[in-house]
Amino acid sequence: MDQEPLFAHTLFQLGPVVVRDTTLTTWLLMLALWLFAWAAMRRLRGPAEGSPGLFQTAVEGMILAMDDAVREVLPRHADQVRPFILTLWIFLVTANLIGLIPGLHSPTRDPSATAALAVLVFLSVHWFGIRSQGLRSYLRHYLSPSPILLPFHLISEITRTLALAVRLFGNIMSLELVALLLVWVGGLLVPIPILMLHIIEALVQAYIFGMLALVYIASAIQTGALASDSSSSATEAEQ
Repeated sequence: MDQEPLFAHTLFQLGPVVVRDTTLTTWLLMLALWLFAWAAMRRLRGPAEGSPGLFQTAVEGMILAMDDAVREVLPRHADQVRPFILTLWIFLVTANLIGLIPGLHSPTRDPSATAALAVLVFLSVHWFGIRSQGLRSYLRHYLSPSPILLPFHLISEITRTLALAVRLFGNIMSLELVALLLVWVGGLLVPIPILMLHIIEALVQAYIFGMLALVYIASAIQTGALASDSSSSATEAEQ
């Protein structure tokens, strides 16, 4: 079996910059999402303009459902975290499902793409933690409850980032591999039930990735706050 449909391959190279099919698909996906957002904004109707259409109702329902999920985890900081998490969810859903279009493959089947997303989550966790608590208060939680645990805190940061990347890559790659094998062995009629499972699994994996990112951000914000409160209590007790 040809390996080209399964694994990302190089399209062209500009000096040291290598452009792979994953990069091209991601660019097209971002353009499509931008056009969708632009079209959705142009078709919005306010209360004074009558009842919204089916398109606006569907978009608002999707956004409200994701907003409720964010508020359940971080009710006090939902306004800060919502844009990042919702963007992550929307991108992952479309990226996981774009492989159903003939001639295209999911960017998340490429470990470099999932690693980039995991690194983005890693940086965002620390950004939101520092933004919420301040640099000193946030870094203090790595020494809590004892400085001896600092290496373990650092190891956990690395391992959970790797787990994010590997989990998403492994699940999406296995989905595409199973679908390709069934088409190759049984023809076009056999994979129809598998196609439905592909859609469900793609949605589940997008939800899990985004929810884990949300939990990590919530942990960074809350542990920073706990470390700050503990330090304040200790200072008051000494006084």
